[in-house]
Amino acid sequence: MPVEAGRPLRICSFESRRGSEMKTLIERHGAVATIAPSMREIPLDDNPAAFAFAAELLAEKIDVIIFMTGVGATALIESLETRHTRSELFAAMDRTIVVVRGPKPTAVLRGWGVRIDHRASEPNTWREVLGLFDASIPLTGRRVAVQEYGLPSVDLYAALESRGASVLTVPVYRWALPVDIEPLRAAIHQTIAGEFDMIMFTSAQQLINVMEVAAKNGLKEQWIEAVNRLCRVASIGPTATATIMSEGLRVDIEPTHPNMGCLVKESIATCVT
Repeated sequence: MPVEAGRPLRICSFESRRGSEMKTLIERHGAVATIAPSMREIPLDDNPAAFAFAAELLAEKIDVIIFMTGVGATALIESLETRHTRSELFAAMDRTIVVVRGPKPTAVLRGWGVRIDHRASEPNTWREVLGLFDASIPLTGRRVAVQEYGLPSVDLYAALESRGASVLTVPVYRWALPVDIEPLRAAIHQTIAGEFDMIMFTSAQQLINVMEVAAKNGLKEQWIEAVNRLCRVASIGPTATATIMSEGLRVDIEPTHPNMGCLVKESIATCVT
């Protein structure tokens, strides 16, 4: 899938929340950017699971808390603040073992002044989280709360339970399609028409939502075929890559570090060198 000499690389990104930043990054490297927002975060306003977590936390029944995302951690506290004070919640957290998946929840908890006991290494998947427990945190008989981040991490839950933990899942938000799906629908048609040299995913859920819209328009198989034949596929990291490949797509590029800057820079470099 070589790019014609003298023509700029055409990239479609399905980034939503940071779409403007993604567009700037792509264009800064000389490529043409199409941003097709694929998802929106929906807070769970009525969230009994979050308040059940708070009740156990304040009663000192939680031994370990795993924060999976910064956005989710923030949304969780904002939800709980409708019934509890931050000071009592943070004091209760300090009586537990606090584990974070990556840099974003780390930044949030540090901003709160909450102690962090363990942080997963890159590429910050559930496997690295699990590795922390295998290395230094016994789980037998312990109650582990996991702040979910959209899709439940069922493999992590099963692995924790197999090691003797009792797992409490704490869903904070879920993913939905954008209110306006026309840009996404247009990007699906453009992909089939061969108008992109590369498509770029910064989360697994983006691919799930793209496939949902393609299927609703009777284009799922046609879109998959076009991507595999006409495009390079760039994935932010192993979690997204696993989902992409499970749907029959090839992944050509995964950056050395799972962030947007590395993703864009390294993906474009593979096409111009």
